[in-house]
Amino acid sequence: MSSPRPLGRSGLQVQPIAFGGNVFGWSADERATFALLDAFVEAGFNLVDTADAYSAWVPGNQGGESETLIGRWFKHSGKRDKVLIATKVAKWKERPGLSPENIAAAAEDSLRRLQTDVIDLYQAHEDDESTPLEATLAAFGRLIEQGKVRAIGASNYSAARLRDALAVSTQYNLPRYETLQPEYNLYDRAGYESELAPVVAEHGLGVIGYYSLASGFLTGKYRTPADAAKSSARGQAVVKQYLNARGLRILAALDDIAAKHSATPAQVSLAWLIAQPNIAAPIASATTVEQLHDLLAAARLTLSKDELAQLDGASAEDAG
Repeated sequence: MSSPRPLGRSGLQVQPIAFGGNVFGWSADERATFALLDAFVEAGFNLVDTADAYSAWVPGNQGGESETLIGRWFKHSGKRDKVLIATKVAKWKERPGLSPENIAAAAEDSLRRLQTDVIDLYQAHEDDESTPLEATLAAFGRLIEQGKVRAIGASNYSAARLRDALAVSTQYNLPRYETLQPEYNLYDRAGYESELAPVVAEHGLGVIGYYSLASGFLTGKYRTPADAAKSSARGQAVVKQYLNARGLRILAALDDIAAKHSATPAQVSLAWLIAQPNIAAPIASATTVEQLHDLLAAARLTLSKDELAQLDGASAEDAG
Protein backbone atom coordinates (compact mmCIF):
# COMPACT_ATOMS: atom_id res chain seq x y z
CA MET A 1 0.00 0.00 0.00
CA SER A 2 1.20 3.50 -0.75
CA SER A 3 2.25 5.82 2.07
CA PRO A 4 -0.36 8.01 3.80
CA ARG A 5 -1.53 11.11 1.98
CA PRO A 6 -2.17 14.58 3.38
CA LEU A 7 -5.59 16.15 3.69
CA GLY A 8 -4.42 19.49 2.36
CA ARG A 9 -2.36 21.34 4.96
CA SER A 10 -4.43 20.10 7.90
CA GLY A 11 -1.75 17.78 9.22
CA LEU A 12 -4.18 14.86 8.91
CA GLN A 13 -2.95 11.86 6.93
CA VAL A 14 -5.08 9.20 5.27
CA GLN A 15 -4.64 5.90 3.51
CA PRO A 16 -5.58 6.08 -0.18
CA ILE A 17 -9.16 4.76 -0.08
CA ALA A 18 -12.00 6.19 2.02
CA PHE A 19 -15.02 4.18 3.09
CA GLY A 20 -18.29 5.74 1.92
CA GLY A 21 -20.69 5.62 4.85
CA ASN A 22 -23.78 6.29 2.74
CA VAL A 23 -24.61 2.56 2.93
CA PHE A 24 -24.83 2.44 6.74
CA GLY A 25 -28.41 2.25 7.99
CA TRP A 26 -29.63 1.46 4.51
CA SER A 27 -28.09 -1.40 2.50
CA ALA A 28 -25.87 -2.28 5.49
CA ASP A 29 -27.65 -2.85 8.81
CA GLU A 30 -25.97 -2.50 12.21
CA ARG A 31 -24.35 -5.93 12.16
CA ALA A 32 -23.02 -5.45 8.64
CA THR A 33 -21.85 -1.91 9.45
CA PHE A 34 -19.81 -3.12 12.43
CA ALA A 35 -18.26 -5.93 10.37
CA LEU A 36 -17.39 -3.57 7.51
CA LEU A 37 -15.81 -0.95 9.77
CA ASP A 38 -13.83 -3.60 11.65
CA ALA A 39 -12.53 -5.04 8.39
CA PHE A 40 -11.69 -1.59 7.00
CA VAL A 41 -9.61 -0.65 10.04
CA GLU A 42 -7.97 -4.08 10.29
CA ALA A 43 -6.85 -3.70 6.67
CA GLY A 44 -4.95 -0.55 7.65
CA PHE A 45 -7.31 2.13 6.31
CA ASN A 46 -8.57 5.08 8.33
CA LEU A 47 -10.86 7.60 6.57
CA VAL A 48 -14.62 7.08 6.93
CA ASP A 49 -16.85 9.59 5.13
CA THR A 50 -20.47 10.19 6.07
CA ALA A 51 -23.01 13.03 6.33
CA ASP A 52 -25.90 14.08 8.55
CA ALA A 53 -28.25 13.52 5.60
CA TYR A 54 -27.37 9.81 5.20
CA SER A 55 -29.70 8.02 4.60
CA ALA A 56 -32.76 10.28 4.52
CA TRP A 57 -33.67 9.11 1.01
CA VAL A 58 -34.65 5.64 2.26
CA PRO A 59 -38.36 5.16 3.05
CA GLY A 60 -38.76 5.07 6.82
CA ASN A 61 -35.45 6.86 7.48
CA GLN A 62 -35.14 10.48 8.56
CA GLY A 63 -31.40 11.07 8.17
CA GLY A 64 -28.68 10.66 10.76
CA GLU A 65 -28.78 6.86 10.50
CA SER A 66 -25.24 6.52 9.15
CA GLU A 67 -23.69 8.71 11.84
CA THR A 68 -25.69 6.90 14.52
CA LEU A 69 -24.39 3.47 13.46
CA ILE A 70 -20.82 4.74 13.26
CA GLY A 71 -21.23 6.16 16.76
CA ARG A 72 -22.50 2.83 18.05
CA TRP A 73 -19.52 1.12 16.45
CA PHE A 74 -17.13 3.59 18.10
CA LYS A 75 -18.68 2.77 21.48
CA HIS A 76 -18.86 -0.98 20.85
CA SER A 77 -15.38 -1.41 19.34
CA GLY A 78 -13.32 1.19 21.17
CA LYS A 79 -11.68 2.00 17.83
CA ARG A 80 -12.42 5.73 17.59
CA ASP A 81 -8.67 6.43 17.63
CA LYS A 82 -8.20 4.23 14.55
CA VAL A 83 -10.45 6.37 12.37
CA LEU A 84 -10.54 9.84 10.88
CA ILE A 85 -14.23 10.64 10.70
CA ALA A 86 -15.42 13.00 7.98
CA THR A 87 -19.01 14.22 7.99
CA LYS A 88 -20.98 17.02 6.36
CA VAL A 89 -23.52 19.77 6.88
CA ALA A 90 -25.87 21.78 4.61
CA LYS A 91 -27.77 19.27 2.46
CA TRP A 92 -30.13 17.65 4.97
CA LYS A 93 -33.59 19.20 5.01
CA GLU A 94 -33.58 19.08 8.82
CA ARG A 95 -30.39 21.19 8.99
CA PRO A 96 -30.17 23.01 5.66
CA GLY A 97 -27.58 25.55 4.57
CA LEU A 98 -24.39 27.05 5.92
CA SER A 99 -25.60 29.80 8.23
CA PRO A 100 -23.54 30.09 11.44
CA GLU A 101 -26.57 29.03 13.50
CA ASN A 102 -27.16 25.92 11.40
CA ILE A 103 -23.50 24.91 11.37
CA ALA A 104 -23.29 25.16 15.17
CA ALA A 105 -26.50 23.17 15.70
CA ALA A 106 -25.69 20.54 13.06
CA ALA A 107 -22.22 19.98 14.49
CA GLU A 108 -23.66 19.32 17.95
CA ASP A 109 -26.15 16.87 16.45
CA SER A 110 -23.43 15.04 14.52
CA LEU A 111 -21.12 14.85 17.55
CA ARG A 112 -23.95 13.38 19.60
CA ARG A 113 -24.87 10.77 16.99
CA LEU A 114 -21.21 9.88 16.40
CA GLN A 115 -20.62 9.60 20.16
CA THR A 116 -17.36 11.53 19.82
CA ASP A 117 -15.88 14.79 21.02
CA VAL A 118 -14.38 15.86 17.71
CA ILE A 119 -15.10 15.67 13.98
CA ASP A 120 -11.80 15.21 12.16
CA LEU A 121 -13.01 16.68 8.85
CA TYR A 122 -16.22 18.73 8.73
CA GLN A 123 -17.36 19.44 5.20
CA ALA A 124 -19.82 21.83 3.62
CA HIS A 125 -21.96 19.28 1.76
CA GLU A 126 -22.96 21.87 -0.83
CA ASP A 127 -22.56 25.58 -1.35
CA ASP A 128 -24.98 28.06 0.21
CA GLU A 129 -24.87 31.31 -1.72
CA SER A 130 -27.43 32.89 0.62
CA THR A 131 -24.84 32.99 3.43
CA PRO A 132 -21.68 35.09 3.09
CA LEU A 133 -18.56 32.96 2.85
CA GLU A 134 -17.01 34.95 5.68
CA ALA A 135 -19.88 34.00 8.02
CA THR A 136 -19.72 30.32 7.09
CA LEU A 137 -15.95 30.10 7.50
CA ALA A 138 -16.05 32.02 10.80
CA ALA A 139 -18.63 29.53 12.11
CA PHE A 140 -16.38 26.63 11.15
CA GLY A 141 -13.52 28.53 12.80
CA ARG A 142 -15.40 28.70 16.10
CA LEU A 143 -15.86 24.93 16.04
CA ILE A 144 -12.11 24.50 15.48
CA GLU A 145 -11.33 26.90 18.34
CA GLN A 146 -13.69 24.91 20.59
CA GLY A 147 -11.85 21.69 19.72
CA LYS A 148 -14.95 20.17 18.12
CA VAL A 149 -13.55 20.10 14.56
CA ARG A 150 -9.99 19.54 13.38
CA ALA A 151 -10.21 20.59 9.71
CA ILE A 152 -12.82 21.66 7.17
CA GLY A 153 -13.55 20.79 3.57
CA ALA A 154 -15.91 21.63 0.71
CA SER A 155 -18.12 19.33 -1.36
CA ASN A 156 -19.96 20.16 -4.57
CA TYR A 157 -18.48 23.66 -4.88
CA SER A 158 -17.89 25.29 -8.23
CA ALA A 159 -14.33 26.31 -9.02
CA ALA A 160 -15.25 29.99 -8.77
CA ARG A 161 -16.85 29.63 -5.33
CA LEU A 162 -14.04 27.43 -4.04
CA ARG A 163 -11.52 30.04 -5.16
CA ASP A 164 -13.58 32.79 -3.50
CA ALA A 165 -13.79 30.81 -0.26
CA LEU A 166 -10.03 30.31 -0.18
CA ALA A 167 -9.51 34.02 -0.80
CA VAL A 168 -11.91 34.92 2.05
CA SER A 169 -9.99 32.61 4.40
CA THR A 170 -6.77 34.45 3.59
CA GLN A 171 -8.34 37.93 3.70
CA TYR A 172 -10.02 37.45 7.10
CA ASN A 173 -7.50 35.03 8.62
CA LEU A 174 -10.12 32.28 8.86
CA PRO A 175 -9.68 28.50 8.54
CA ARG A 176 -9.63 27.37 4.94
CA TYR A 177 -11.14 24.41 3.16
CA GLU A 178 -8.37 21.82 3.17
CA THR A 179 -10.20 19.27 1.05
CA LEU A 180 -12.57 19.09 -1.89
CA GLN A 181 -15.13 16.35 -2.45
CA PRO A 182 -16.19 16.38 -6.12
CA GLU A 183 -17.69 13.75 -8.37
CA TYR A 184 -14.70 12.15 -10.06
CA ASN A 185 -14.11 8.85 -11.83
CA LEU A 186 -12.69 7.46 -15.03
CA TYR A 187 -15.87 8.32 -16.94
CA ASP A 188 -16.87 11.57 -15.19
CA ARG A 189 -13.63 13.50 -15.53
CA ALA A 190 -14.31 16.80 -17.26
CA GLY A 191 -16.16 18.57 -14.44
CA TYR A 192 -13.31 18.11 -12.01
CA GLU A 193 -10.28 18.19 -14.30
CA SER A 194 -11.21 21.24 -16.38
CA GLU A 195 -11.91 23.77 -13.62
CA LEU A 196 -11.52 22.37 -10.10
CA ALA A 197 -8.17 20.59 -10.49
CA PRO A 198 -6.23 23.83 -11.16
CA VAL A 199 -7.63 25.38 -7.94
CA VAL A 200 -6.76 22.22 -5.99
CA ALA A 201 -3.21 22.22 -7.35
CA GLU A 202 -2.66 25.93 -6.73
CA HIS A 203 -3.79 25.77 -3.11
CA GLY A 204 -2.56 22.32 -2.12
CA LEU A 205 -5.93 20.79 -1.30
CA GLY A 206 -6.59 17.08 -0.84
CA VAL A 207 -9.30 15.52 -3.00
CA ILE A 208 -11.77 12.93 -1.69
CA GLY A 209 -13.81 12.11 -4.78
CA TYR A 210 -17.23 10.47 -4.73
CA TYR A 211 -18.93 8.18 -7.27
CA SER A 212 -15.45 6.71 -7.75
CA LEU A 213 -16.92 3.72 -9.63
CA ALA A 214 -19.59 5.68 -11.54
CA SER A 215 -22.47 4.20 -9.52
CA GLY A 216 -21.14 0.70 -10.21
CA PHE A 217 -20.64 1.02 -13.97
CA LEU A 218 -16.84 0.82 -13.66
CA THR A 219 -17.09 -2.52 -11.86
CA GLY A 220 -18.10 -3.97 -15.23
CA LYS A 221 -21.43 -5.35 -14.04
CA TYR A 222 -23.46 -3.30 -16.53
CA ARG A 223 -22.43 -4.14 -20.08
CA THR A 224 -25.71 -4.51 -21.99
CA PRO A 225 -29.24 -3.17 -21.71
CA ALA A 226 -30.21 -6.66 -20.51
CA ASP A 227 -27.98 -6.14 -17.47
CA ALA A 228 -30.09 -3.11 -16.57
CA ALA A 229 -33.34 -4.99 -17.04
CA LYS A 230 -32.28 -7.29 -14.19
CA SER A 231 -31.31 -4.38 -11.98
CA SER A 232 -32.89 -1.59 -10.00
CA ALA A 233 -34.03 1.75 -11.30
CA ARG A 234 -30.58 3.01 -10.34
CA GLY A 235 -28.96 0.35 -12.51
CA GLN A 236 -31.16 1.31 -15.44
CA ALA A 237 -30.22 4.96 -14.98
CA VAL A 238 -26.54 3.99 -14.88
CA VAL A 239 -26.85 2.12 -18.16
CA LYS A 240 -28.66 5.04 -19.76
CA GLN A 241 -25.89 7.40 -18.70
CA TYR A 242 -22.78 5.28 -19.25
CA LEU A 243 -23.59 2.46 -21.67
CA ASN A 244 -22.41 4.12 -24.86
CA ALA A 245 -19.40 3.92 -27.16
CA ARG A 246 -17.14 5.79 -24.74
CA GLY A 247 -18.31 3.74 -21.77
CA LEU A 248 -17.68 0.48 -23.61
CA ARG A 249 -14.24 1.72 -24.64
CA ILE A 250 -13.42 2.37 -20.98
CA LEU A 251 -14.64 -1.09 -19.95
CA ALA A 252 -12.52 -2.71 -22.67
CA ALA A 253 -9.39 -0.92 -21.40
CA LEU A 254 -10.23 -1.85 -17.80
CA ASP A 255 -10.70 -5.50 -18.81
CA ASP A 256 -7.39 -5.54 -20.66
CA ILE A 257 -5.38 -4.05 -17.79
CA ALA A 258 -7.23 -6.08 -15.13
CA ALA A 259 -6.32 -9.30 -16.94
CA LYS A 260 -2.63 -8.38 -16.90
CA HIS A 261 -2.70 -7.83 -13.12
CA SER A 262 -5.14 -10.63 -12.19
CA ALA A 263 -7.28 -7.77 -10.90
CA THR A 264 -10.86 -6.59 -11.35
CA PRO A 265 -12.12 -3.58 -13.35
CA ALA A 266 -13.14 -1.93 -10.05
CA GLN A 267 -9.61 -2.29 -8.68
CA VAL A 268 -8.09 -0.83 -11.85
CA SER A 269 -10.59 2.07 -11.79
CA LEU A 270 -9.65 2.93 -8.21
CA ALA A 271 -5.93 2.49 -8.89
CA TRP A 272 -6.24 5.00 -11.74
CA LEU A 273 -7.86 7.50 -9.37
CA ILE A 274 -5.23 6.93 -6.67
CA ALA A 275 -2.54 7.69 -9.26
CA GLN A 276 -3.99 11.10 -10.18
CA PRO A 277 -2.39 14.31 -8.82
CA ASN A 278 -3.65 15.65 -5.46
CA ILE A 279 -6.01 12.74 -4.84
CA ALA A 280 -6.02 11.93 -1.13
CA ALA A 281 -8.53 9.09 -1.10
CA PRO A 282 -11.31 8.21 -3.53
CA ILE A 283 -14.47 7.15 -1.71
CA ALA A 284 -15.73 3.61 -2.25
CA SER A 285 -18.63 1.81 -0.61
CA ALA A 286 -19.24 -1.88 0.03
CA THR A 287 -22.03 -3.83 1.69
CA THR A 288 -20.12 -7.07 2.38
CA VAL A 289 -16.66 -7.66 3.83
CA GLU A 290 -15.73 -9.70 0.76
CA GLN A 291 -16.68 -6.80 -1.51
CA LEU A 292 -14.73 -4.41 0.71
CA HIS A 293 -11.51 -6.46 0.58
CA ASP A 294 -11.84 -6.60 -3.20
CA LEU A 295 -12.00 -2.79 -3.40
CA LEU A 296 -9.20 -2.18 -0.88
CA ALA A 297 -6.85 -4.34 -2.94
CA ALA A 298 -6.75 -1.41 -5.38
CA ALA A 299 -4.39 0.38 -2.98
CA ARG A 300 -1.76 -2.30 -3.68
CA LEU A 301 -2.18 -2.11 -7.44
CA THR A 302 0.38 0.06 -9.23
CA LEU A 303 -0.40 0.90 -12.84
CA SER A 304 2.40 1.60 -15.30
CA LYS A 305 2.67 4.86 -17.22
CA ASP A 306 1.53 3.01 -20.34
CA GLU A 307 -1.50 1.59 -18.54
CA LEU A 308 -2.45 5.00 -17.15
CA ALA A 309 -2.08 6.43 -20.66
CA GLN A 310 -4.24 3.63 -22.05
CA LEU A 311 -7.02 4.49 -19.59
CA ASP A 312 -6.64 8.21 -20.27
CA GLY A 313 -6.97 7.55 -23.99
CA ALA A 314 -9.98 5.26 -23.66
CA SER A 315 -11.79 7.76 -21.44
CA ALA A 316 -10.95 10.87 -23.44
CA GLU A 317 -14.09 12.80 -24.40
CA ASP A 318 -12.98 13.16 -28.00
CA ALA A 319 -11.60 9.64 -28.48
CA GLY A 320 -12.67 8.22 -31.79
